[in-house]
Amino acid sequence: MTARVVLVTGVSRFLGAATAKALAEDESIERVIGVDVSAPHSELTGHTRAEFVRADIRSPLIAKVVDSASVDTVVHTDINASPSASGGRASMKEANVMGTMRLLAACQHAERVRRLIVKSASAVYGSSGRDPAMFTEQMQPRTLAGGYGRDAQDVEGYVRSFMRRRPDVVVTMLRFANFIGPQIDSVLAPYFMLKAVPMIAGYDPRLQLLHERDAVDALVACVARTDGAAAGVFNVAAPDVMLLSQAILRAGRVPLPVVGPAATAVSRLVRALGFADFTSEHIQFLRYGRAMDTTLARERLAYRPVYSTVGAFDDYLNGRGITSTMPLRVLRAALRGDR
Repeated sequence: MTARVVLVTGVSRFLGAATAKALAEDESIERVIGVDVSAPHSELTGHTRAEFVRADIRSPLIAKVVDSASVDTVVHTDINASPSASGGRASMKEANVMGTMRLLAACQHAERVRRLIVKSASAVYGSSGRDPAMFTEQMQPRTLAGGYGRDAQDVEGYVRSFMRRRPDVVVTMLRFANFIGPQIDSVLAPYFMLKAVPMIAGYDPRLQLLHERDAVDALVACVARTDGAAAGVFNVAAPDVMLLSQAILRAGRVPLPVVGPAATAVSRLVRALGFADFTSEHIQFLRYGRAMDTTLARERLAYRPVYSTVGAFDDYLNGRGITSTMPLRVLRAALRGDR
């Protein structure tokens, strides 16, 4: 069934707003409704075909929105990775998990809903020294995930329960790699703005990124796919990786090695300065990194990101106007050794 009325959650942030905007520009879709408790992101503001409804998906009233608008497709992006932006870890968990539960309950009782696309994250795999070179969708994490990763695991669990109750709905869960780009408020975005970028001494983790526009394209592409091949869980990321040290050099920043026991104290300091939102799970990520195999998305969804990890990172640097803090001769010498 072709999507006619699409509801997009989380439009106060870039990903949801840009997705709603892109869908509204598709004339085959009759109506696009963006939902959030806050005003829509500037990406969506002023768009003539996208409607905004101020509603909290944690409220039972979301069921009335879904039902009264005859929604047939739901794109759920309202899952946040930033505790500070959510008012603390407890509020973040409530918004992520309880909000998803309420939304799924609304979808379960809405007979017209036939398509559900849910934003998940590579954080479900955690980060550890025992991780495989590439996680496939069938692999289990080698360590217990915390924070946002745990929220994403819980969300996926509730979505799987929904799939059993509504087998007639085509459900897609996208495990996105870390976002980067000129506009999106990702955890890594402010990290490389620091004059001296902390690294865990003795570790140089692999980074696998996804450009903000590629993330939007993936969600929009899934709305158009209504066949059974689109059902399931898919890793979505650029196919390549780069080392953290390489990223720091490309940003023209100075690496600041810190010993393991001091890492937590450094993360508190960084948060206190307002530059980044790093928790213990992010410290683990900076120690071990993470990479995913994206073969399944390429074969079953026919999806390929436009940007590589390096290309996405460079666009982020250019779009944010990040300039080198290193002397030019030092940076050039360092990059000549960065192959």
